[in-house]
Amino acid sequence: MKKVIIINGPMGVGKTTVSKILCNKLSKSAFLDGDWCFDLHPFIANKETKEMAIRNITYLIKNYLNCSECEYVVFNWVMDNEFVYENILNNLSDMNYQLIKITLTCKEEALEDRWYKDKVNDWRIQEWLDVSKRSLQYFEQRDTIKIDTSNISPENVVDVIYDIIRG
Repeated sequence: MKKVIIINGPMGVGKTTVSKILCNKLSKSAFLDGDWCFDLHPFIANKETKEMAIRNITYLIKNYLNCSECEYVVFNWVMDNEFVYENILNNLSDMNYQLIKITLTCKEEALEDRWYKDKVNDWRIQEWLDVSKRSLQYFEQRDTIKIDTSNISPENVVDVIYDIIRG
């Protein structure tokens, strides 16, 4: 059975890095970053644009699930709103797949350290770090498999996820 691995967590926790490494480790896999489906300039987050992003995401996941060459869909995004998470899963209810829900977490100090070492994303400013720190508590409460990434490398996080996926 095909598998959809949703990797969730706060901004800066390592979702994209882990997801890319995981996709390379899995055969017949597709990588989807939710940010690609919500890339507006200027960035506007309201009900309309969130619903559009959800439609974009579910459309792509369904296409991957319908592709004979794809066995795994690795999808990552900051889903700090239950509405978004539930709507994505509801829109996939007509598909046959196994869902694996992973939440990456870390301690505030680790998040801050990673935040300032990230030279790729120019939006890594103090305001967004504060938002991400405040969201840590929310992600701890999710009904998912949680992995604390504070003191382990992305490759080790992938090893943990890989073992979960392979049963």
